Amino acid sequence: MAHRVIARGMAACAATTTAAGALALFGAGVAQADAGTITWSDGSSQFTRTVSNTTPAEGDTVTVSTKFERTSWTDEFIYNIKDRHAACLTYVTGSAKMTGNDGDYPYADPEVKADEGNGYGYVRVSFGVTDWSVQNRPGFHRSPIFTVQYKVGHDCARGAALTSGMDYGGSLGSGNYGTKGPSITVGKNATTTTLAAVSNARVGVATTLSATVTGGSAGDPVDFYDGTTKIGSGALDAAGTATFQWTPAVKGDHTLSAQYVGTAAAGGSKSANVTAQVSEQNATSTVNLAAGSGAQVGKATTLTATVNPAAAGGTVEIKDGDTSLAIVPVGNDGTAAYQWTPAAAGAHTLTATFSGRDGVTGSSTTTQVSVAEAPVQNTASTTTLAPVSGAQVGKAVAVSATVKPGTAGGSVTFKDGNTVVGTAQCLR
Repeated sequence: MAHRVIARGMAACAATTTAAGALALFGAGVAQADAGTITWSDGSSQFTRTVSNTTPAEGDTVTVSTKFERTSWTDEFIYNIKDRHAACLTYVTGSAKMTGNDGDYPYADPEVKADEGNGYGYVRVSFGVTDWSVQNRPGFHRSPIFTVQYKVGHDCARGAALTSGMDYGGSLGSGNYGTKGPSITVGKNATTTTLAAVSNARVGVATTLSATVTGGSAGDPVDFYDGTTKIGSGALDAAGTATFQWTPAVKGDHTLSAQYVGTAAAGGSKSANVTAQVSEQNATSTVNLAAGSGAQVGKATTLTATVNPAAAGGTVEIKDGDTSLAIVPVGNDGTAAYQWTPAAAGAHTLTATFSGRDGVTGSSTTTQVSVAEAPVQNTASTTTLAPVSGAQVGKAVAVSATVKPGTAGGSVTFKDGNTVVGTAQCLR
């Protein structure tokens, strides 16, 4: 066995390869799969490795196969195969299989190492000592093929050759061909950029420009243009959309576009032009708030907000301090009225805020209103005459009465029938 290892390492190898050229570094993606094949010999063993697509794009699935053949009549049994690949390629679960003269044999649970610490990993499959034979003699010709699939990841370097290869162990020794090939060159992602239509743009008012990029990544920059002038930039979010707040300074037609600059992983692209019609600047509004006189707790008071320029549209929100009292639509005469019944006496800060309407900006104002206490209500009283005893003709007698509630003030009149016999002040 040791001799076989040395023999494989020292043997002169005759190798041939066929592969299409790598994708241009700044190309717009892969139009079709470019398969690559390499064949070499080591002693009486011959190997053929094929990569289904040597110029894949991010997200593509690549199939790699290795065919084992003998050029002598000596049989060899394969014990294990280790397919080596760049770490940015992810093994497709369930894709490892051996194909022989009588069918396919998948291996559901191979040993998978994503990265050995050197930027390369492997997929390894082991067999029984007599499971797979390589033969080339009369009546016994067998050339098994090991196949595995990988998905191309976002972290694959673009425009750089990523080597591949395989090691194996067999009854005649082991072979180490970890960088034999064919190599894989991942091209930049093809991208498209689309700028959304722009409507209701006005001079001096911020308008959101939104561009969507396919093939980019979150955080990538997108530039926005008004004609040939760059007006700002935005970064792609997780959904592939970038936005920019554009505040036009000139009315009329504007030719807008968005350009994805491109990165090391993706090529650049530019949107089609979008024409935006920019209207005149919004008119500035003012709003005044008037409160009727005599504001009093428990009494309705009319609050009237007047918007200038006067016209229907928009609303006015009226607040007492931080408390919203009402949101009232603005009528044709530019006014909005609300009946306010204050619940507390004292100084009140009232605010009226106009929402704005098409072509007119919003505005706000405050006013101070003093609210009086509720009026004091009259309280009903009762008067009770004390019993009179010992009265005699010609002799004075004291007469008293009790008034409730008992507060000083007012007077009590005493009568004998309809005749007033005296009056007295309430003492307490």
